[in-house]
Amino acid sequence: MTSVPEAELVVRRVIPVSRERVFAAWLDPASLAAWMFPAPATSAEIELDPRVGGRFRIVMHKPDGAVEHTGEYLAIEPPARLQFTWISVNTGHQPSVVTVEFLDRGAATEVVLTHRRLPSAQVDGHRAGWTDIVRKLDEALSGARGV
Repeated sequence: MTSVPEAELVVRRVIPVSRERVFAAWLDPASLAAWMFPAPATSAEIELDPRVGGRFRIVMHKPDGAVEHTGEYLAIEPPARLQFTWISVNTGHQPSVVTVEFLDRGAATEVVLTHRRLPSAQVDGHRAGWTDIVRKLDEALSGARGV
């Protein structure tokens, strides 16, 4: 059996709201439903049990069908850090690990999202997806889209 090389990616963005608000947005199903889907997905269904050991299910709806993502919360440290597993068809149904850090930048928050243990062939697609998701989070919280 041949092992698949694993890789990681990092996405950073400064969002002009408090880290308490940015952190809370990641654990609120209504908030996640507004931004936790990259283009070409048009919506997401969210189920959360936001506690360490709790699970989540995110179904992103795309024009050509739905993609289910599941995982388990490994760390919830308000308002500084979240860590969870991330499992989907795009990870070969194997757990990868996402860490989201919320760094205080005065009146703003720097979000640093690190996704580890990805199949190498999936890094670029996940980088594009997370970049779009974090952009939508910024728009939702800073009011650019009125979400």
